[in-house]
Amino acid sequence: MAAVAEGLETESAAVEDAARDAADAVDAGLGVPPLLAGNRLSLDLYPRGCHRLLHLCAQQVPQLLEVEFLQLSSHEDPWLLEATLARLPWSLPRLRSLVLKGGQRRNALGACLQGSLTTLPASLSGLTHLAHLDLSFNSLETLPACVPQMCGLSALLLSHNCLSELPEALGALPALTFLAITHNRLETLPTALWSLSTLQRLDLSENLLDTLPPEIGGLSSLAELNLASNQLQSLPTSLGTPVVPEMPRLLLTSDVDSFPVTPQGCSVTLACGVRLQFPAGATATPVTIRYRLWLPEPRLVPLGPHDSLLSGVLELQPHGVAFLQEVGLWLLFVPPRARRCREVVVRTLSDNSWSDLETHLEEEAPKRLWARCQVPHFSWFLVVSRPVSNTCLVPPEGTLLCSSGHPGVKVTFPPGATEEPRHVHMQVVHVGSRGLPALLEEPEAAASPLLCLTQSGPPSFLQPVTVQLPLPPGITGLSLDRSRLHLLYRAPPAAAWDDITAQVALELTHLYARFQVTRFSWSVLPLASSVPPHPPVCTACLTPQLPRYWLWYTTATCVGGLARKAWERLRLHRVNLIALQRRRDPEQVLLQCLPRNKVDATLRRLLERYRGPEPSDTVDMFEGEKFFAAFEGGIDVDAGRPDCVEGRLRFVFYSHLRNVKEVYVTTALDRKAQAVRGQVSFYRGEVPEEVPEEAEAARQKKGMDTLWMATLPIKLPRLRGSEGPGHGASLSLAPLNLGDAETGFLTQSNLLTVAGRLGPDWPAVALHLGMPYRELQRIRHEFRDDLDGQIRHMLFSWAERQAGRPGAVGLLVQALEQSDRQDVAEEVQAILELGRRKYQEGIQRTSLAPGDLGPPGPSALQSPEPAQA
Repeated sequence: MAAVAEGLETESAAVEDAARDAADAVDAGLGVPPLLAGNRLSLDLYPRGCHRLLHLCAQQVPQLLEVEFLQLSSHEDPWLLEATLARLPWSLPRLRSLVLKGGQRRNALGACLQGSLTTLPASLSGLTHLAHLDLSFNSLETLPACVPQMCGLSALLLSHNCLSELPEALGALPALTFLAITHNRLETLPTALWSLSTLQRLDLSENLLDTLPPEIGGLSSLAELNLASNQLQSLPTSLGTPVVPEMPRLLLTSDVDSFPVTPQGCSVTLACGVRLQFPAGATATPVTIRYRLWLPEPRLVPLGPHDSLLSGVLELQPHGVAFLQEVGLWLLFVPPRARRCREVVVRTLSDNSWSDLETHLEEEAPKRLWARCQVPHFSWFLVVSRPVSNTCLVPPEGTLLCSSGHPGVKVTFPPGATEEPRHVHMQVVHVGSRGLPALLEEPEAAASPLLCLTQSGPPSFLQPVTVQLPLPPGITGLSLDRSRLHLLYRAPPAAAWDDITAQVALELTHLYARFQVTRFSWSVLPLASSVPPHPPVCTACLTPQLPRYWLWYTTATCVGGLARKAWERLRLHRVNLIALQRRRDPEQVLLQCLPRNKVDATLRRLLERYRGPEPSDTVDMFEGEKFFAAFEGGIDVDAGRPDCVEGRLRFVFYSHLRNVKEVYVTTALDRKAQAVRGQVSFYRGEVPEEVPEEAEAARQKKGMDTLWMATLPIKLPRLRGSEGPGHGASLSLAPLNLGDAETGFLTQSNLLTVAGRLGPDWPAVALHLGMPYRELQRIRHEFRDDLDGQIRHMLFSWAERQAGRPGAVGLLVQALEQSDRQDVAEEVQAILELGRRKYQEGIQRTSLAPGDLGPPGPSALQSPEPAQA
């Protein structure tokens, strides 16, 4: 009792001192800023906000009785903050919204600091009009007891706290419509939560939930549910069965690979940049939808000669099951810089062939667009940028087909050109006028847009069809020299361009050239492939094979060979290769292939954390071209990555995707004596089956037909003092397996590998793992001369506490990502994926599970070959 009395006296003294300080400030002429704006009182951005509010209360300002909205920072002394809040029911009786947030201050790394609030005074339950309460970015470990007693509360925000559980009393809020508990430590949820019949929006993202009970279907008014970044692997079927016919919206993370859909419909948003909208009646019975985002590679991606890939490959299952109503599909992508005469479409596998869906673009931000389309069934989907295309149905009465990207390109079908209606497809490729004169070494050389045509039905037309092309830029029909005008034709699969100027009658006007043909080509190769049980394999024969017409103006005589070079140049991208080392950890190497116009901006962003040589000289690469990086000069890749073959890292270049990898390198040379100076070289093509010796590789670089593209230096500095593996105090590491068989294990060896790569970043990882700062200080003191010992002790002590707990591996991956160590996080995920695949193969061999355990694994992408350890 004496301690309680002493605490109350201290609290009262603090309140009186605060009021006295504020009154003294007014007496000194400092005044109080005009914080009141109508019925709003904003004190969160002012220093000593509690002092100011206590002064206003002490002065009994009449306007306080009308205040309905109060914002107050929780970065205050806890005693003073609690005393200030205790006065609110009497000083602000009409308060409807209370925002009591931290996060206004940041640490040295720029992260938001949590406020000092750990509880609320019981008297706040007297705010009978309170409808909105925001306690985000604080230090709450339990929900204050007064919150469930606020019966009029309709919105409750508890994000970025330390909550590990919620009380059953939370179900006593009859008017609650919005509840946000993101970025906490929830592992389970109270059963009373599912009785909130008025709840419309529930945000449970960034927690540790590994399962949801079937009772979640009792939230009859639920319209939006966010479950992103949890440990969920499946959802209860009751989630897709709302009591009311309103369509719910579900937000999921990419870790959840399935969700239920019922005849009532729903809207689903996935963390991997995908949205799905199932209208009511799309399915007659409940259906479980499975999804997976595949990394793009030529085997999976069907691209035409002038197409560019803008997204990964999305697989949606079940394949081929037709919906009663079309399902809306949104795919997020970064828009290409060059949009002239190009369009964005969603490409899908349908009816044993690849086709482009009617696509609409919706802008979310200046550099983020959604590609929206309607799909009748599920398959594989990807976003592609292609030259503007137009299609028409040619009836016996004839028609006119115009290009929407180049109005001057037209094809006229006269009456009687066909007996049966046939489809004609036109694609026009814009030809830049800058590089052509340099390629031909002729200043006046020019070329028209490239016209591609194909048709269905018989190869020939019954009447001549008139094709119109604009004259090359800078050329008019009144001044041109007809001897320099060449009409070129190419019919795939032939690679040669034929000069057909003498075989057609060219009619010239001031701006256009017209000619007549009776057939577009002698064969049309469809964009088709049989549907395999695994992701479709795309080869060169699956790309559009369209006959092409091209009008040139040049003095050259052998125009066909020059046109072939120019056509290849149209498909090439000018790129640079970079190799940078992390400043704080030189063993971490970043490799990236960048289009030339993005190099400067990317380097400005990276050089704050990385350093390295200048980018390579500019090289030319095709969209979807394979290449690999090889470390030489005594440096090896220290990673068992799926994309690493005998120390060579495989890449696939896509001009609008991030072609970047971060790896750890090692060396067998003695770094204590001197620094190791090596290099990384980039080569075209697949990794060879037999990797050549360095002398042989050097000879290949000097050859005329070399596959070598660039070589950049890598330097590992000399180790000083006690640096290096195996120094300092030893740490006894007990054998352990972190994780489980289904989600994958991390063994002691795996954890040692992770520990060896964290370097100076280990304190940030430890804090994101939930380790107290005091324990970090103890580890630093105990292993003060041994960085490796600090890292191993932190990681293994955390792992031993997590043994047997679900979601531990996911927590580690999340902590690595939050600590800006995406490279280590990706390697951990690769280890888990390999373990999951081996587990599934093992139980299939022992007939413990049916053959179809979910979407096909990465092995589906590989051709049959002997397994490698």
